[in-house]
Amino acid sequence: DPQTTAFLLRKQWTLYSVTPLYRFSNARLRDYARLLSACIAAEKQKGLAGGGGGDLAIHLPDLKGSDQDQAAILVQLSSRSPASQKNSEEKLIWSGWFCCVFGDDLSENVPEDFTCLPLFLANGAETYTSIVGSWFQKTFDCCFRRLAISPLNLSWMAAMWTGCKVDKTVSAIELVFSVPCLPHPLDISYAIHPEDAKALWDTIQKTPGEITQEEVDVFMDCLYSHFHRHFKIHLSATKLVKVSTAIASAHCDGIIKFLQSQYLTGVLMLLTELAISQIQ
Repeated sequence: DPQTTAFLLRKQWTLYSVTPLYRFSNARLRDYARLLSACIAAEKQKGLAGGGGGDLAIHLPDLKGSDQDQAAILVQLSSRSPASQKNSEEKLIWSGWFCCVFGDDLSENVPEDFTCLPLFLANGAETYTSIVGSWFQKTFDCCFRRLAISPLNLSWMAAMWTGCKVDKTVSAIELVFSVPCLPHPLDISYAIHPEDAKALWDTIQKTPGEITQEEVDVFMDCLYSHFHRHFKIHLSATKLVKVSTAIASAHCDGIIKFLQSQYLTGVLMLLTELAISQIQ
């Protein structure tokens, strides 16, 4: 769905993994929205959430990888300034997505009373993420965990996304490394021209459409060797913390930004796989 895709693109999303929801029903979305709205209003009265009036809506957007995937859930919190007119347009202040893209293996092994939506993406104040997450945990007996992305998975993303074709000219591929064991934080940014990175990957990848760990390791080792030749720094002794490409950017803290609609499903499939691996 183009509208769904456009909404996801170019926003910073924080990732979480979620265990299956117990006795969640798509037929009761209005009831859930009403109860969650009351919960947020109560937290505002305690001073634990931002002020101002707001409306909360829960939708079922068109976001699936396969017919076996559970329907995605979109939670949106909007706010209108008390000083503004009644018919003024509301401002979206927080969004959260529950989704499962090509999570067939997990869905097949979950009992009937459970709804499998292992990947949760949040955009907005962390206060609202905490309130919404706590309400879902209490209501559906599930568990939220921040979804960190390991350096190994980031290197896979760098290789996979480097090999993707994009229609228009794009900015450089950037890898950010954190240097350990220093009194003050130090990051090293390594920018590579996208055509050079693609040419390198094409010489390494043996079977188009298939990627092996060995190929990813060779790709990263070549980049490390090139960097050492110029700057005499061993990047293999550092930690890869961020990858930015034309397809998406991802940070080890579990923060992602989608940049290309044509590869959105593929990136969400990878993130679903990571979320499932964390809850199993």
